Amino acid sequence: MREIVLTQAGQCGNQIGAKFWEVISDEHAIDCTGTYHGDSRLQLERIEVYYKEACGQSGAGNNWARGHYTEGAELMESVMDVARKEAESCDCLQGFQLTHSLGGGTGSGMGTLLLSKIREEYPDRIINTFSILPSPRVSDTVVEPYNATLSVHQLIENADETFCIDNEALYDICSRTLKLPTPTCGDLNHLVSTTMSGVTMCLRFPGQLNADLRKLAVNMQYRALTVAELTQQTFDARNMMAACDPRHGRYITVATIFRGRMPMREVDEQMFNIQNKNSSYFADWLPHNVKTAVCDIPPRGLKMSATFIGNNTAIQELFKRVSEQFTAMFQPKDATAEEEFEEYAEEEEA
Repeated sequence: MREIVLTQAGQCGNQIGAKFWEVISDEHAIDCTGTYHGDSRLQLERIEVYYKEACGQSGAGNNWARGHYTEGAELMESVMDVARKEAESCDCLQGFQLTHSLGGGTGSGMGTLLLSKIREEYPDRIINTFSILPSPRVSDTVVEPYNATLSVHQLIENADETFCIDNEALYDICSRTLKLPTPTCGDLNHLVSTTMSGVTMCLRFPGQLNADLRKLAVNMQYRALTVAELTQQTFDARNMMAACDPRHGRYITVATIFRGRMPMREVDEQMFNIQNKNSSYFADWLPHNVKTAVCDIPPRGLKMSATFIGNNTAIQELFKRVSEQFTAMFQPKDATAEEEFEEYAEEEEA
């Protein structure tokens, strides 16, 4: 069994993680007491990829430096003890996944510290993150751009795969596509958990073509009635969970996970057609950069779906937005910024 250790850091990370557990528990027919009520051996075949749990609690007051250097550092050894225990109990550890927000102090500060510690101890295991980027439209603290900016370097250095999920794009999907008048954090978390379910589907259920963490080196989920419509939807900028237009950049690599009963030949044809039709949006110096996986198990309540993961240079638009917010806020008169960066500088010198 190729297990994955899932870690959740911060309020947002834990809320998303809780929703993710709720979704996959439903797919594996497991109730809130941990009892199996299903009728298919497929639900249990790879059940131990995820199912074991350990937890703890603390906070960093929305301060990245506090989460990374003080409060988080004090807790890190006990957190790593739990991670080591989980890793040692695995028969064949695939890697680690982290759900966190880049806007809060614990998710960004302690979350990235945890990544660096895991990388030190498990350099040959895959580490991927579901990282929620901040947006002024879904914000509860003014220092979110600071926390996000300080986290990006850590993600680049220590994560093999980072799924950039943008609160702004999630809000737009809820309001424009789903027609929700006042989207809540619960609505946004549901979208993220559905995406996480799609990304991890081939890790949890058998299928025609199965992927693992190493093959998922590149973001997210939409449904349609036919394979052709489904494929078209996956490349639509309006369905991306990062507020950037992929037409403004180029795809380095693409991975698409299809779920439901569908002919493999039709999937290959549609992916080939859309790649030829949009060839100018793909890096021409990297051949065979589009990968496809098909799993026969559809999402609950749907006949088919697809999760699209794209490594596209247009992601720079998202980081430019955060950078502009950071620059606009970072003025000498900003006492909050000075306090946070003084603490950051002191810890760096130490």
